[in-house]
Amino acid sequence: MTYCLGICVEQGLVLASDSRTSAGVDYASVYSKMHAFKPAADRQFVLLTAGNLALSQQLVSHLRRDLDYPGPAGNLNSARYLFEAAEYVGAVNLEIQNTHGPALRASGQSPDVTLILGGQIAGQPPGLFIVYAQGNHAAATAETPFLQIGEIKYGKPMLDRVARFDMALEDAAQLSLVSLDATARSNLSVGPPYEVAIYPRDNLALGKRFLFAGDDPFLDELSVSWNRELCEAFQQLPKFRWD
Repeated sequence: MTYCLGICVEQGLVLASDSRTSAGVDYASVYSKMHAFKPAADRQFVLLTAGNLALSQQLVSHLRRDLDYPGPAGNLNSARYLFEAAEYVGAVNLEIQNTHGPALRASGQSPDVTLILGGQIAGQPPGLFIVYAQGNHAAATAETPFLQIGEIKYGKPMLDRVARFDMALEDAAQLSLVSLDATARSNLSVGPPYEVAIYPRDNLALGKRFLFAGDDPFLDELSVSWNRELCEAFQQLPKFRWD
């Protein structure tokens, strides 16, 4: 299982992912699900992947190949708008799934790959898109500034309550780690190392990219503090009266 999320704020973008990949209860490994693309000076993209690992890797390979050998569908460098980049990624993803889908389904496996594409092209605002397995896409908005893929339900409550378009980039990065930690606490198929990328608006290059191992002191402090504050907040709630 996988959990990835992106938060789009006025100051830029935060993208985060876990790195745990499982194939049944007796096999788990670590693979990065975050892929950065810097095809030209006027653009920066980050792609998060969830779903079939082999097809996710094939998709990333196709995107990098197309930058060297553009085909009729173009590539990340030929997109004039971020939504065109999302359309292109969705089309390549769908083509790969259609090629391998029948064989995978016949063996009881799902070929579905879902993506989050974030980035910016010079002259336009940064943006965040979810690209579905069917090839279509939807954008984050100021009213709903976050997107999730994979095991989304456990990490969503704090995003619903805290995520805002006007929050600081540092706060969005911290919130992404809290969301990842909450998901890992409730689902053992999600876990560290966690990757967090911070993209400042109009930077046209990643500002920072962090890797948090399971024994990272800051990650441990964040998890303990969040759990403690939640428990203390619960104790401060109006008391239930049953009489």
